[in-house]
Amino acid sequence: MDATVYQAAGGAAGMRALAEAWHRRCLADPVAAHPFEHPGHPQHLDRLAAYWGEALGGPDDYTRTMGDHSHVLRMHSGNGEHEELDRRAIACFEGALADAGLADEERLRTTMQRWFRWSIDEMNTHPHDPGAVPEGLPMPRWTWDGPVA
Repeated sequence: MDATVYQAAGGAAGMRALAEAWHRRCLADPVAAHPFEHPGHPQHLDRLAAYWGEALGGPDDYTRTMGDHSHVLRMHSGNGEHEELDRRAIACFEGALADAGLADEERLRTTMQRWFRWSIDEMNTHPHDPGAVPEGLPMPRWTWDGPVA
């Protein structure tokens, strides 16, 4: 398969549909809804779709116009450890793949599931101190074979 994961998932439209489906599922889950119960960025879904897209081989829209990986890690840091929330967010993502029409092709589904689990672990690297996140971290990239070093 020559296409990037981003392309195989439908590009920008696929990422937006996935972000919407995941957000909808999280809001419906009593545990996963917690991070979304406070007012967030008004373009949260667009930003999320751009971040996911860039990480999966799409254009650099997120890092070019919205922030770097350090910024994203800081947003997710300082909340302590939250294993149940993580499990629920992963379950919501796996359901969202189906909702967005991305679960039928096995290689795409399993690659995206692996990526999302890896991303959750990445977001949890600084559970207690956002100030510990280094400046200028590059966007982590994910291919069919996993993370790119």
